[in-house]
Amino acid sequence: MKGKSIRKLLAVTLGTVMAIPSATAVYADSTASVASDNSSEVIYSSDFEDGDVSAFTNRGGNDTTVISASEDMAVSGTKSLCAGERSKSWNGPAFRLDDKCEPGTAYLVSAKVAGQWYTSVTVSFQYTDAGGEVHYENLANLNGNGFQEVNDLKVSFSEEQTDVYVYFEGGSDNIYIDDFSIKTAPVFHPESDIASLKDVYDGYFKIGTAVTTKELAPKSTKELILKHFNSITAGNELKPDAILDKNACLALAEEGDDTNPQINLASARSILNFARDNNIPVRGHVLVWHSQTPDWFFKENYADDGEWVSKEKMLSRMENYIKNVFTAIKEEYPDVDFYAWDVVNECWLDDGQPRKPGEQGQSGSNNSAWVQIFGDNSFIKPAFEFAKKYAPEGTKLYYNDFNEYMPQKTDAIIKMVEEINSDGHYIDGIGLQSHLDVSFPSVSVYKKALAKFCATGLDVQVTELDATTSDKSEEGFEKQAQYYSDIMDCLVEYKDNISSVVFWGTTDDQSWRASKSPLLFNEDYTAKPSFYSIIDGVEPLSTEPKTTTQTTAKTETSTTTTTTTTGIGLDEGTYTISGTVEKITEDAIIFSDNGSYTFANNDNFNTNIAKFADVKPGDKISVTFFGIQSARIIMKVDEVKVIGADDIVYGDSNGDGDVTVADAVLILQSLANPDSYSLTEEGRKSADVVGNDGVTANDALAIQLVEAKAISASDLPLDKLPE
Repeated sequence: MKGKSIRKLLAVTLGTVMAIPSATAVYADSTASVASDNSSEVIYSSDFEDGDVSAFTNRGGNDTTVISASEDMAVSGTKSLCAGERSKSWNGPAFRLDDKCEPGTAYLVSAKVAGQWYTSVTVSFQYTDAGGEVHYENLANLNGNGFQEVNDLKVSFSEEQTDVYVYFEGGSDNIYIDDFSIKTAPVFHPESDIASLKDVYDGYFKIGTAVTTKELAPKSTKELILKHFNSITAGNELKPDAILDKNACLALAEEGDDTNPQINLASARSILNFARDNNIPVRGHVLVWHSQTPDWFFKENYADDGEWVSKEKMLSRMENYIKNVFTAIKEEYPDVDFYAWDVVNECWLDDGQPRKPGEQGQSGSNNSAWVQIFGDNSFIKPAFEFAKKYAPEGTKLYYNDFNEYMPQKTDAIIKMVEEINSDGHYIDGIGLQSHLDVSFPSVSVYKKALAKFCATGLDVQVTELDATTSDKSEEGFEKQAQYYSDIMDCLVEYKDNISSVVFWGTTDDQSWRASKSPLLFNEDYTAKPSFYSIIDGVEPLSTEPKTTTQTTAKTETSTTTTTTTTGIGLDEGTYTISGTVEKITEDAIIFSDNGSYTFANNDNFNTNIAKFADVKPGDKISVTFFGIQSARIIMKVDEVKVIGADDIVYGDSNGDGDVTVADAVLILQSLANPDSYSLTEEGRKSADVVGNDGVTANDALAIQLVEAKAISASDLPLDKLPE
């Protein structure tokens, strides 16, 4: 709340209940004051006029690069850094970050770069993960005559990463660098005075995001995820090429065993630690995939130039690989809720045919080494059989694909899952990636496919949602907002069949489709019109435990999953929640209205049950307690009050027994559009929490202050709003 005026907070909140034109105005207004520190500290800067190039080294190993100050070429002054005597394209000058910069901070790299004859240079990023594996990422490609310029390339790294470099590569001729600098990026914090996506859709489905290790490193990204999302997918770090340990595989093969692929979770450590420490459920992605799976995985003795293995050997490798992944997950992260896992990914072409056999690099991206070994898609069923055998308890298993709305692909996927499940229940659900564009597919086409997938009776998850736009004008972003709104309306309509919706990335600049601004948040972490469009008009739902029944074609049995809210992941602070007592045992009180809350005396819950002495089943009660964000702890219940029929729960305008942003939204909706939204008489009494002057926008604002932890629900009603 600090630094935000009451008027500003009210303006942003009103935008959440209005139509898209109003949301656009809020979007423009809200970008003005979210940066907490626009200053930049220069960490290193040089035009090399002093001849000092000691901050740069070559890349070690067999890199023959010799680095010197040169007068051959320059932009400013007479000198530049010259990287000469390069024998390989990957040879080149490297600037080490982790001995000059801080983890968890974003930095901006700028430089002017030229080749000796023609500039064809790539600016890249390198780090070593906790397991000693080296990772590489291209940041920018420079092409043209003479010096080419890059400005403010964003880089960051986490505490688990070492040997972090920005480096220059390409060709084998001399590379010249001038006016190189690295500085801290402006520090932004996500807007605290807007609704939380996960709260708006509470009771509908999980709202998730995908994130990479580099993307997660800045504190601002962590803040954004904690505010808006209750599911995380590792963007790359759990894919086969990230966790397969080639050296360990080769070592076993030398001992005569090339059927037991070894894995290492080090690349995913930052993301999984963050999920564990903040009690955020995780979608695992992905086990069996033609892409980002090294070809050596399919070759004899794991040799790059080896012969393809037999189908029988590949089945052994597949089983051991899946077993080893899940064993490591269960052993290293027993407290993380891996609620879903993509077992098999992208096996069907848009025409409903399997991929073609071959290595990844041959004849485009349609090749699959899995098809090369098996001849067809017959590897899919055993993958699910093995995953069902070894997956952590409670982990649901999904087939995942893109362009899932293409009619022939839709039918191929549905036919496949029904055939695989015809003699048992192997596939729990279908993942719809949903990489979309505002011009394609149409909402009606997407909805038609969605209806078909939901009709299978399997769980459906939207796993990689984004929607690109080439039009960056105000009108273009309004069109994108309307498209997002219409897609989310479809998902809400089928909410009983959908358990999770995951956006593929956090901010536009970090997206794999960054050039077309596909996400809900800008580079400075402000919400775009698309954000406001998908929270506008979402009716609050009671968060009753959600039950999903899944059936197979030949059986009448069903699997029922109940999700229970136990207060896990609460920020430290005081909370007041209300509900109806369901059950009393010797050491526990269970009550619900807006979820199922349990207070108990045991190792995980530290509570004084004596506070509940006058409570009996059926009573409506209000509980004030101190919550701490830690492993399954709710502690220190301060007050338990049995609510009589005439008692008013101040702030609970919708009568669901809790005081949340949903109550504020209902108040604003009733003020803006009383014909469509109205308060009950009890709701009106509960909503009047400021000044006893009837229901006004100030009452909604006070409830937001409760949501933002600026005040407690027990402080209501107020004589006036706090300054």
